[in-house]
Amino acid sequence: MSIQFAETLRKLRTDKKLSQRELAERLYVTRSTIARWESGSRLPDALMITRLAKNLDTDVNILISAAVESEDAPNVIMVDDRKIFLSGALPILEEVLPNAIVTGFTRPSEAIEFAKANRIALAFLDIELGKTNGFELCRTLLEINPRTNIVYLTAYIEYSFDAWSTGASGFTLKPITAENVRAQ
Repeated sequence: MSIQFAETLRKLRTDKKLSQRELAERLYVTRSTIARWESGSRLPDALMITRLAKNLDTDVNILISAAVESEDAPNVIMVDDRKIFLSGALPILEEVLPNAIVTGFTRPSEAIEFAKANRIALAFLDIELGKTNGFELCRTLLEINPRTNIVYLTAYIEYSFDAWSTGASGFTLKPITAENVRAQ
């Protein structure tokens, strides 16, 4: 991986006096994701590099030029409009899927842009997402890549019947647990 990117990211983060955890919370990723980027064992994708640049108040070209190439780890996303849920659920996904690149989104539009730029292997979608819903997002993600596996997350079991008609491959009730994820 890219040691140059790792060193650049670490310097920018420490210059801003941010901990790995604080930066992770701003980006809706886990602290271990930041640690992997800073160790050089993983590289973020182009959309995440843009988000990093914005949060670190730096020119995106500084980070892009430091990143040489991306790895072939599968992309896993989680979309939920509640930040607190993402904060608790993303570490569980990273624990269960240690070789995946796990990214969280609070806005369906950001998840769609990410999916257009990256092949999504697995998407965990909340069903109630404010103005839109997980069913619509599922259809859009499957239009972008029909091989994306979709798992719905919700606190309402009555949605399970509607979920199966959308092409989803799984359904789990909140709160998410490692056992629930493994069962999918």
